[in-house]
Amino acid sequence: MTTPDAPEPTPYDPSASTGQIIDGEVVPADPVIGSVPDPDYTEGGVPTFDFVRDKIENRIATAIGSQELAESTPEGQSVDEMMRTRDEAAKKRLEEIRKSMGR
Repeated sequence: MTTPDAPEPTPYDPSASTGQIIDGEVVPADPVIGSVPDPDYTEGGVPTFDFVRDKIENRIATAIGSQELAESTPEGQSVDEMMRTRDEAAKKRLEEIRKSMGR
């Protein structure tokens, strides 16, 4: 049963903040995006040296780890063997060419 002076229920609005009421003011439950500066960037939006260095070190570590994993698989080992064979053949051919040129 509804009383005549009771407000009508409003539809759910997911964008509305549910916040708390403190001293008669509504304080948002979620912080406003952008209100806290990102520690990895300066006020001007430039990434810090530490952020860039960490990102580079992470990429290097990922590349080294990927290489180690690739070399430990049978497919990776066969590719390494093929590259060694190819390099040896190229050195021999270069030696033959140099000999034929009279060096």
